[in-house]
This record gives sequence, C-alpha cells and structure tokens, in this order.
Amino acid sequence: MFSGVRKCGKAEPAQPIQEKTERLKELLWQADAVLVGAGAGLSTSAGFTYSGERFRMYFSDFEKKYSFHDMYSGGFYPYDSLEEYWAYWSRYIYVNRYMDAPKPVYETLLELLQEKDYFVLTTNVDHCFQKAGFEKKRLFYTQGDYGLFQCSEPCRQETWENEEIIGRMIREQSDMRVPAELVPHCPHCGRPMTMNLRSDDSFVQDEGWYRAAERYQAFLRRHAHGRVLYLELGVGYNTPGIIKYPFWQAVYRNPEASYTCLNLGDAAAPGEIAERSLCIDGDIGEILEKLK
Repeated sequence: MFSGVRKCGKAEPAQPIQEKTERLKELLWQADAVLVGAGAGLSTSAGFTYSGERFRMYFSDFEKKYSFHDMYSGGFYPYDSLEEYWAYWSRYIYVNRYMDAPKPVYETLLELLQEKDYFVLTTNVDHCFQKAGFEKKRLFYTQGDYGLFQCSEPCRQETWENEEIIGRMIREQSDMRVPAELVPHCPHCGRPMTMNLRSDDSFVQDEGWYRAAERYQAFLRRHAHGRVLYLELGVGYNTPGIIKYPFWQAVYRNPEASYTCLNLGDAAAPGEIAERSLCIDGDIGEILEKLK
C-alpha cells in the first residue's frame, strides 16, 4: 500500500519543532478520539534506560562476573543454575516493573488525554501506564507483562502475578543466587516458570489478554470514522506490524484521521498520508511537557 516514508530531519531548528508542537496541540484539541501507540522509546524518555549508570547501579556484580554491559544482554545469558537466573531476573523485574519511572512522562501524557476518549496499544511490558494512573480498561499490553509468570512450556493458558515472590527474591538473595525454595514452578505441571513475555510461540495469552484485545477492537470499531488522532510514541521497527503499519493503514482509510509520530531520531510517515501526518524528531517527554 505504501510506497515510501517521509523522514524528519535529525537536527531540526527549534522554531519548526515549536510550530509542530503547536500543530499537535490543535490536533489533540480537535480530535474526537485518540489512539496511542507506545513503544520502548516512551519508557526510555521516562528514564527507563537499560545500560549505563542505571544498569551498573543494580547489576555491577553480574557485569563484573560475566562482562555484559546492559540489562538485555544479561537477560539472555545462559546461567548455570535457576537460582542465579532468578537472582538476575528478580532484580530486572523489580527495577523495570515495580519501581516508578524517574521522569513523569507517563503522568504528563495522562494529563493531556484525560478529557478525551482514548485507548492505548503498547508493546511495552513495564506497566508504566497503570502506575501513572491510566485506566486498565483503556490499555492493551500486546507483548506481555513483567509482572506476570507463566509456565515455561505452557500446560494451560494461565498467568500468575509475581510481585510477592519477586520481593522475596530481592530480599533473600545472596552471592547472586536466590534460595532454591524461591525458584518458581508451575503449580499444575511442576515445570519451571518464566516471564509472560512474547518471544516465541510459547507466549501465554490468558483471559485478561483476550479481554483487553476485545476492548481494543471495540474502540477501533467505534472510531472507524471521524476525527481520530493516531498518536505514535517511541515505536521502532522491531515489530512494526503491531502499531506502526496498522496506524498508517487506519489513517489511509479514514480521510478525517491524522497521524503523529514522536520519535527521537526516527520520526517518519508514508507519502500516501503525508498531508495528514505530523512527524516530530525529539525527546518525547520534552515535547509532551510543551503541550501542557
């Protein structure tokens, strides 16, 4: 359908960005509904970085022992035991799911959307939307949740909340290991648990996932026409078929809709919807703050 994309410059002068911010204010004010598509760039803007100082603050012992330098790499390391594996992952889950984001970017976004009929589709799994006060019924986490466990070889489509056990792992681990009795196992088949994160066909889509998916589809049906703002925040090209491409297609089909892409270094839109698109290359948190 789309022949190419129009990409924003990486070093736009201050005035054009300000003009675009004012234009986004108008689009928000005029919109009958807003569909937010959120990717990793939104949480990065909020301070959820996975390397550098934040990584070293919580994982310096793992970095020293295994010589990886970011949280993602540590998540794929083949640890010798489940006790060490869960010492790492309990910290990972705690700092990226149960701790608050350092910057109030999500809270600012909620403030901008509160008077609108909005819905959020996100590939993020850090739960920042609900922690900031977004209504659960307006959220669809397509790729899972750090706060949920599932059976590693799913014997059934079921998930379990993990806040209590993660807290115990954090408090009781020593020498980069958790006590053996804290290693989680499926209560049905006894296999080891894993995180409810989409990485292969073993991902569990439980009843909550399907209810959220239906609420999302209901929002799309309700707003197939009219002045809908498709607001894409920090979405890259790892899984463009979830947010980016469907947003482009929806705007193409609805002549009253508009598309806005906020992305540091990678803001773009197809030529076919260019006249109804707004691309802003910059820090998402700073741009949202200006909208207030």
